[in-house]
This record gives sequence, C-alpha cells and structure tokens, in this order.
Amino acid sequence: MQNPQIITLALTGASGMPYGIRLLERLLAADRQVYLLYSQVAQIVAQQEMDMSLPSRPQEAELFFNQLYNLPEGQLRIFGREEWFAPVASGSNPADAMVICPCSMGALAAIAAGMSQKLIERAADVMLKESRPLIIVPRETPFSTIHLENMLKLARCGVTILPANPGFYHHPQTIQDMVDFVVARVLDHLGVEHALMPRWGSER
Repeated sequence: MQNPQIITLALTGASGMPYGIRLLERLLAADRQVYLLYSQVAQIVAQQEMDMSLPSRPQEAELFFNQLYNLPEGQLRIFGREEWFAPVASGSNPADAMVICPCSMGALAAIAAGMSQKLIERAADVMLKESRPLIIVPRETPFSTIHLENMLKLARCGVTILPANPGFYHHPQTIQDMVDFVVARVLDHLGVEHALMPRWGSER
C-alpha cells in the first residue's frame, strides 16, 4: 500500500529506541495520523537510551508528544496496553499499515505464534488477518535459530522483516545519520516521502 494515511507504530522493549522515536517524528512531520502503542519495557528502554520518560497513561502521553512536536489535536493517538476498544484491536477499523520499531524477540515470538495477550500483538494479528502491510524492525544480535524461524514464518505471511542494520555507503558522520538510514528504509517501504539521506547513485 503506497501513501498510507493512518499508521500504527509500536515500540517494544528492544534496544534501538532512537529508531522508533525518529520514525514517529518523521511520520508526524509527513502529516500522517499515527496510532502509537508502547510496552512497559519500552518505557524503560526509552529512559535508558534517550533519557526520555514516556508517560504510562495514554492521555498524559498524548499531551507529552503534542507539546514536544507541536501537533494538532487528534494527529497522534496513544492507546493503553490492554485498551481493547482501540481501533487497532479490530479488523473492522484497521490502520493502513503498521510498524513495530524496535521489535523485541519476545514480541516477535508472540506475533508469530498468534498470541494476542497485549494490544501490540493484537494489532499485528489484525494486520496479518486483514492482509495489511506490517513491517517489523528486529533489534537483536546474534539471532538464534528460534528467532530466525519466527522471522521466516512471518515473512512467509507477507510481513516485511527490516532489521535495524545501518549501512555505511552514505558515509555517516553522526549517530543520527545511522539512525536515519534505518528510518529512511522504513519510510520507503511505507511509501512515505522523505529526504533523510541521499539515494544510491544520486549526487551527495
């Protein structure tokens, strides 16, 4: 699906929170409506990696991000971990696409097994059953055989597995350049225009 207007973004408890927050920023800057979900462990990782305190209550979280990015009311909606009446919980009102960035191996396994005990896994399950685009950005190294089998299982279901592996052919000068490499690839697969980095074969 090109040019999706409503995108679900989930942050789970893997290292790599700068990827997820940067992706959120660029989606909002591109005037997309974003449904944001994040796990309790994601809150811990955000604090540890970015000194960012993500509020636990959805209303407080919306206020936090609305002030951070100066957003119009309603562009960003945040849902609790067991908010089963959220739009993302039902195939009757799915988002146009979903990204899990970063994706922990625990979340990956739950999605691959069809276990929807939390809203993030249920939202992913909805995307699968409704044949909507789902992009997973795993952040782990090395991968075990179980991890690889889970990714292969989801890839066979049409999921895009996009590991957080930045390239170096664009000669990154900062950590932000490396983060933007991965975020740019996610935006490309969503069909969202960006200018985060020069493209292969273009002038620098």
